[in-house]
Amino acid sequence: MSEIAEKIHKLKKERNAVILAHNYQLAEVQDIADFSGDSLELARKAANLDEDVVVFCGVHFMAETAAMLSPEKIVLLPDAHAGCPMADMATGEDVIALKRQYPDAVVVCYVNSTADVKAVSDVCCTSSNAVDIINRIPKEKQIIFVPDKYLGGHVARMTGRDIILFDGYCPTHARQLVEHIDAVRKLYPGAPVIVHPESRKEVCLAADEALSTGQMCAWAKQSSASTIIVGTETGLLHRLRRENPEKMFVPLFDQAVCENMKKITLEKILWSLEDLSPRITVPEDVAKKANRAVVAMLGDGPIG
Repeated sequence: MSEIAEKIHKLKKERNAVILAHNYQLAEVQDIADFSGDSLELARKAANLDEDVVVFCGVHFMAETAAMLSPEKIVLLPDAHAGCPMADMATGEDVIALKRQYPDAVVVCYVNSTADVKAVSDVCCTSSNAVDIINRIPKEKQIIFVPDKYLGGHVARMTGRDIILFDGYCPTHARQLVEHIDAVRKLYPGAPVIVHPESRKEVCLAADEALSTGQMCAWAKQSSASTIIVGTETGLLHRLRRENPEKMFVPLFDQAVCENMKKITLEKILWSLEDLSPRITVPEDVAKKANRAVVAMLGDGPIG
């Protein structure tokens, strides 16, 4: 263990802290975390923590969600500038305008959204539970999906629902093209291609499976394939290789890198624990409204 890792472990105990890391984080960050996962896994974990301090190694909206679920805790984001371009594409005012246009619609917001957007939405979803969330909405109801048009389109195809889509997207996943699938299949004939549903429609249709990162991890463990092509942010490959050392994982596009996800380092985690900053908080009135959408997601009853 490195010297800085030892300092983090020592300080973590002193602060009664827990470290959560998204699957897209740097390998060294995933390795030092107490828990790694996708957005849904991390949201559920954040809602059931005993520690006083949560060090969230992800991007801003994730730390916001943790702060809303555990307002009594100190939630830290080791780099305050680790944002999400897709989350920034939609504002609460954008959602309100859509609600005026479609007053009877149920608003489903992808967890990759700001607290302001969650506060004016009916329910959140992640890429792993989006289909289940849509299926919990009565069929006679209209649905607005924000901010990711590609995930929303994927869910519409999977459920057969007519969904009103906001024009947002993930720049990292949008860089993956069908040409990349064609090229990598020539290099690895017979290898299955799995992609994230934040990818373009044609990429999802050309792949063998469109799965969230958590679903990719489960799928890879069960697959008999010795080589698997992975179309998502490249940080996931570290976890896949660690959990399946006998298999080979090849990035669909090795430039599918989210710079924001890579801003957090071991040094920044240490500094964050030392100073208990940057601390992420959400105004109480916004948090109360936004938390309803997150709690609705974590439930199992009908929506809308």
